[in-house]
Amino acid sequence: MNHRVRVLVVDDSATMRGLIRAILSRDPAIEVVGDAADAVEARAKIKALDPDVLTLDLEMPGMNGLDFLDKIMALRPMPVVIVSAMTERGAAATVRALAAGAFECFPKPANLAAIREDTTLAQMVKAAARSPNRRAAVVERRQAAPAASTGAGLIAIGASTGGVETLLSVIGGFPVNCPPTVIVQHMPALFTTSFADRLNRFCPPIVEEAKSGTLLQPGHVYLAPGGEQHMEVVGTSAPRIRLFSGETVSGHRPSVDVLFRSVARMGRPAVGIMLTGMGADGAAGLLEMRRAGARTIGQDEATSVVYGMPAAAHAIGAVERQLPMNRVAAAAMEMAGELAA
Repeated sequence: MNHRVRVLVVDDSATMRGLIRAILSRDPAIEVVGDAADAVEARAKIKALDPDVLTLDLEMPGMNGLDFLDKIMALRPMPVVIVSAMTERGAAATVRALAAGAFECFPKPANLAAIREDTTLAQMVKAAARSPNRRAAVVERRQAAPAASTGAGLIAIGASTGGVETLLSVIGGFPVNCPPTVIVQHMPALFTTSFADRLNRFCPPIVEEAKSGTLLQPGHVYLAPGGEQHMEVVGTSAPRIRLFSGETVSGHRPSVDVLFRSVARMGRPAVGIMLTGMGADGAAGLLEMRRAGARTIGQDEATSVVYGMPAAAHAIGAVERQLPMNRVAAAAMEMAGELAA
């Protein structure tokens, strides 16, 4: 974008509006053009100010943030960054918002001093301004999913920004007896439990938040817990999940690179999938998987909310097939079948 990113801040707390304004105003590429205390005021200011990006609180008087987001996506689609409280209830609501098409979520700051050097929210806002306007497709549980070979050993997936919507589509396309699947999605710690529950409700396989020591089973999808530990797959005759503490890798914990590299070391047939996300986490690990004999898929630019991680993987030759979001699941099952043949 050639102009400064114009942002409208929506939150029922005047203190929080001022705090978010102060955080964003430190970035010279961002202009906070206004703020609003509720959905009615926000709707009027969207029309009057035509902002590039909206930051949105989910708990507001009158129409709540989720209902307002639905109206925005139906009537005037625009990039929305959710600024949510880090509570169990707030996490569940935020996951619903991300599934409905919100760009990303940012934990509500306690005070400006605590995040004075943190540029995360500003980076999210600028990335949101560059993203395509999109509305999440509704994903319904398949009642009669096709059979799939489980001989590929396992499927490993990495995702970040835009991953909630994308994973609902991809895992929603998996059959009920899919190969065991492990996922690292960059997400705050409280959010992964709610996201695993949502995937489990709307997708054919059994989806659960991963626990250390769990044996991998066909028809099961394991989502790495957010924010605290890395996840890897260990064991040959009976592969299982291992969660462990450690420094961030490629800027993240859990890291997609850590997961992919563990799969590459196993020497078992596998499929690696890189989905939408900022940065390059997972690119090197996916290349190691491909060199070890795995089949690999990268999401294409047109359907990625942020074409960062898939682009990095494609640039170094880690991606065997680059595909749109709606073709990833079928291709993964096809590759799994070919590896089993």
